[in-house]
Amino acid sequence: MVLFLFLVVALVVVVGAVTLAAVGGGDTAALPDAAPERLVDPLPQDRPVVSADVETVRFPLAVRGYRMADVDDALGRLSAELAERDARIADLESALAGARAMAPPPGQGSGFAPGDPR
Repeated sequence: MVLFLFLVVALVVVVGAVTLAAVGGGDTAALPDAAPERLVDPLPQDRPVVSADVETVRFPLAVRGYRMADVDDALGRLSAELAERDARIADLESALAGARAMAPPPGQGSGFAPGDPR
């Protein structure tokens, strides 16, 4: 029984020493903290975003998936550009509807005869 207790205590001491050596003995200066992986914004700043740009976006992984700030930034940028495009499309469609309303009906022409000197 004494030998068994001695072996258990020796095993605990050895496991504790190995664990302490692996952790570094509490010396936090030995290993510097790694800089968090951050998204380098691959979306172009000098031109509108196209579908190929969106396909190339890769978010760095975090402990539980993706970094929410990186995803929120990219989605905010895409949302702003889509809103801008929607507004531009609406403006162009209203301008086209106005131009069609002002144009003469098909087949009436401009009211000038082909040889008219006006």
